[in-house]
Amino acid sequence: MTSIHPYSSHAAHRHPGIWPRCCLLLLILAAAPLLAGDSIYGKIVEVKGADLVLLDYGEGQYLVRIAGIEPPKEPESAKRSSDYIRELVLDKNVRLRFEGRNERGEMVGQLQTDDPAKGVEDVGLLMLKAGIVRRKAGYDTKYQEFSKAEQEAQKGKRGVWANKPAGQ
Repeated sequence: MTSIHPYSSHAAHRHPGIWPRCCLLLLILAAAPLLAGDSIYGKIVEVKGADLVLLDYGEGQYLVRIAGIEPPKEPESAKRSSDYIRELVLDKNVRLRFEGRNERGEMVGQLQTDDPAKGVEDVGLLMLKAGIVRRKAGYDTKYQEFSKAEQEAQKGKRGVWANKPAGQ
């Protein structure tokens, strides 16, 4: 009886559909831009709103929705929020920690500044501490940093909390 080495050309004849399937799987994996938990670095080239920015990563661009924050709907507060994030990230290097995609196909994740002078800071967390945005219901980080930041802003009556009783 003749044995067939698994890597020989005879193996392909025994399972003719396996090689195209493997190649297809590799192509799909290579085409997937990011998986949850992955990070990508780039520069913010446009601020579209208080929680929506355009990230240029060199080979292309992603529309990124900042995870865990809810921008104000009232026009004056919404403008302040957009101005705040524009000052914080526009034309600056950032890191996106990818969490997923939303129904509109936007990347969703934690956006972090990459400033040599200030170090790495979570943009959503900074916005919550400033009271510029609210925390999205049900969202928090591992150590409840978003909840704590929002509570601090409420107690300090900062931003959207300026004219509201704490806890509202």
